[in-house]
Amino acid sequence: MKDEISDLAYAVGWGTVRRMPQPVADVTFRTLADQTWLRHGPSVAQLERNLRRVRPDASTREIRLLSRESMRSYLRYWCEVFRLPDLSHEQIVARVHCFGEEKIAAGLAGGKGVVIVLPHMANYDHGGAWVSLAHAHPTTVAERLKPESLYERFLDYRRELGIEVLPLTGGPPPFRTLLERAREGRLICLVGDRDLTASGVEVDFFGERASMPSGPAAIAVATGADLLPATLWYDGPTLNIRIHDAVEIPVSGSRPEKVAVMTQTCADAFASGIDEHPQDWHMLQPLWVGDQRKPPR
Repeated sequence: MKDEISDLAYAVGWGTVRRMPQPVADVTFRTLADQTWLRHGPSVAQLERNLRRVRPDASTREIRLLSRESMRSYLRYWCEVFRLPDLSHEQIVARVHCFGEEKIAAGLAGGKGVVIVLPHMANYDHGGAWVSLAHAHPTTVAERLKPESLYERFLDYRRELGIEVLPLTGGPPPFRTLLERAREGRLICLVGDRDLTASGVEVDFFGERASMPSGPAAIAVATGADLLPATLWYDGPTLNIRIHDAVEIPVSGSRPEKVAVMTQTCADAFASGIDEHPQDWHMLQPLWVGDQRKPPR
């Protein structure tokens, strides 16, 4: 991940942030968020184009203020990610409130596997740590971070929590392994609001066409695993997670048609959560098809 906000977060340094008193870390990252927002670089401008889809009737000033809150939420995410290894397992669990948690337990008890799919909202890394401690050790897929040493540091901590992380690139294609885990009745957690493979499914998202990954739905169709969309938001010090109803597998249609219908249902669940808590949606990259097309020469 090479956008300017990540570079700022990395510059502060994993070790430095962990040594800071919590109030100092909070102020530092909030200041970074506000400075980046004021510069209004390409990432912030894209964030505002994305938020405009969520709030089409908002004024320019309202979108600017909303993007500031979103940047503060995003930098809070990075601050918490750096400090997460210093929390006890009890603290990780205690700081999460999950609505619909019983759906995870029921799916796992059924023995057919569970796929939780979520957008880039609030602190999904904390959510992964929570579900690993409260329910089952999940398998997930992650982009390779640069430098490689930082990526390995992230992996080491996740492994300590029992999380299996498959690289999106630079290794065997992760989809086959995910199918194996689902058939074993295990838990899979995937971020599903941004297609990184150029082979996603087009969905209607806030009234425009957007491309989202087909993998979560494809796993469910191939294995019968429960597909559970989730959305997240901050409420003071608490991370709230909502587990939406399981996405039903259509009884008719080809496999690609079933995957498309289920991916649309996930997009609808994401939209409901983002509409309620747009400030906690951290989408600083182009998502909609209209933003990804190259302008004519």
